[in-house]
Amino acid sequence: MSNDLVPHLFRREYSKVVAVLVRHFGLEQIEVAEDIASETFLAAVQSWSFEGLPQNPTAWIYAVAKNKARNHLVRTRRVREIGPDALEDLPGNDPPLDLTEANISDSQLRMIFAVCHPAISTEAQVGLALRILCGFGIEEIATAFLASKETIYKRLQRAKETLRNESAMLEVPGESEIEDRLGAVLTTLYLLFSEGYYSESHPEVLRQDLCWEAIRLAELLVDHSVTDRPPTRALLALMCFQASRFPARRGESGELVLYAAQDESKWDQSLISRGAELLRQSSTGEGPSKYHIEASIAYWHTHKEDTPEKWESILTLYNHLLQIEYSPIAALNRTFALAKVKGNAAALREAEKLSLTNNHFYFMLLAELTSGSDPERAMSCLGQALALAKTSSDKQTIQRKLVGAD
Repeated sequence: MSNDLVPHLFRREYSKVVAVLVRHFGLEQIEVAEDIASETFLAAVQSWSFEGLPQNPTAWIYAVAKNKARNHLVRTRRVREIGPDALEDLPGNDPPLDLTEANISDSQLRMIFAVCHPAISTEAQVGLALRILCGFGIEEIATAFLASKETIYKRLQRAKETLRNESAMLEVPGESEIEDRLGAVLTTLYLLFSEGYYSESHPEVLRQDLCWEAIRLAELLVDHSVTDRPPTRALLALMCFQASRFPARRGESGELVLYAAQDESKWDQSLISRGAELLRQSSTGEGPSKYHIEASIAYWHTHKEDTPEKWESILTLYNHLLQIEYSPIAALNRTFALAKVKGNAAALREAEKLSLTNNHFYFMLLAELTSGSDPERAMSCLGQALALAKTSSDKQTIQRKLVGAD
């Protein structure tokens, strides 16, 4: 059995199983649905390790999940209330889910709007959606929020309790409610893609399965008239631009290839064109969202040439982004653009003001800015970056720079 198969199926199918089960049990029993889904995948690991892969692993998972759900109903005697045929519309072989329903047909999409309930905080909405809809572990969510695992666990438990108290339903809200909840949904997809694009909580830094899942869900939002809003298209454009460079972002040994060293001929031009069209279409409505600005920055990065127009545009965009929503990482990235426009000395002064002494990218940038004027300091900064780096890929990148600067 392939070591990658079960994790791949888990990421793809876990949330589908949970969503369908919750439709039958109700959101008040969301943890029961999670337990059944988890037990199903545990059974898959145990069975397939000894008996080999079934002919249709996905159908096997659905069948076992259905049986476990029915057993749960029998054990709790709820079968008398719900009826023995209550689970007959669980996903079968052909097709596993009907994705053609007019009103946000995908059950995962129904789930994400259900858990993004206005009675719970935005952070809790996003964390709960990442856990239930996307199958994130507690550690992954903690990394996404820069919080401890204990904090995330308690936050999710409180959110589930709130959903039970509110008697929330697994249904697509009306148009006015969707407008209120869309922001949390977009944030969830943004974090999902970000975790796939650069993961510090997984040995594989670039996790394309998460990115493609985020793109798939964003496409569903764009395809539905109620959720097809300018920020939705801008977010999908951002994802397309970033995903276009996947083929060039990994080397032959699986290591990450930094932007400056990427082979532009490997970039996916169809995704770049798709992103450009989405960004153009998203220009209607009120002022730009952060997704518009980040997508515009990503668009300029699909042009490899170091032209003054490119970096002046990127610097202006970062200035605007920081006014809309400040983040230390965005400020750090702005400093790199500033170096391209006004030189390393000006950028160094701005970078030092950030004082991000717990971030290895901060010290990598300082090393870049001082490599010509103060090689000794540059070497010291690379050493500090190496000490702070969490992933083996980042450590390898820094070590190569250390060897090159030696």
